[in-house]
Amino acid sequence: MASRYLATYRQFWRLNTLTMLEYKTNFFIWLFFTIIYHGVAVGTIWIMMSRFPSMNGWSWREVFFLYALYMLAHTLNNTFFFTIGDVPTHVQEGDFDRFLVRPLDPLFQVLSQPGQIWPDELALAVVVFGVAQSLVHLQWTAASAVLLVLAMFGGALIDFAIQLAVATLSFWVIRLDTLRWVVMSLENDFTRYPLSIYNRGVRILLAYVFPFAFMNYFPATTLLHKTSGPGYTINPALGWLTPVIGMLWFAGAYLFWRAGVNHYKGTGS
Repeated sequence: MASRYLATYRQFWRLNTLTMLEYKTNFFIWLFFTIIYHGVAVGTIWIMMSRFPSMNGWSWREVFFLYALYMLAHTLNNTFFFTIGDVPTHVQEGDFDRFLVRPLDPLFQVLSQPGQIWPDELALAVVVFGVAQSLVHLQWTAASAVLLVLAMFGGALIDFAIQLAVATLSFWVIRLDTLRWVVMSLENDFTRYPLSIYNRGVRILLAYVFPFAFMNYFPATTLLHKTSGPGYTINPALGWLTPVIGMLWFAGAYLFWRAGVNHYKGTGS
């Protein structure tokens, strides 16, 4: 069974690669857009930090590092799990049924359906992180290297699990564009800056309700030895909990997904 899934997934990436090679102009346009998008985000951080040189003890280089660490996890999720966002559309259009009649797990089919998934954003994230870590003079040790890998993969799992949970709601709500927009805004906007600058309510929301802080803030505080600062103290162990939080969230989201699939009655089209 494992070899069957692996062969199917290889076929998915073969089709995806052929699609990229067939539409080269589309690929370069998307690459250009990706660079502009993240360039604007980094530019916004630079403008903000030029007015406030220290953001609750964080310099602009450290805030840039925070964003680069987030990019690694987020783009890894987008590279392998991006198509989970198509579930609400499948439900709305009534074609989710086709995933239920095939002899493969529905979630696997959603994640491996033909589409245009570009690995360029992940490559760009690696380059941006390389620049960011040199600017903060990250002290590389075996522990920091392991922590970085755990933060990257654990953060991607957190990102995917939250998107999976939101997508699963479409089995009941059918249309949830507003909720998806709210969650995406929380992730994209609030993870750019240190969690410590926000009020208590936002800190609780980003650490315990939607644990985006585990994607970059907590690992960054451990990597940069910034577990204490003006008005806050953080347990360094929190930086190592990202993969644990990711696995717990994925387990819960997958159980929720199974409940949603069992509840699905079809919308017809």
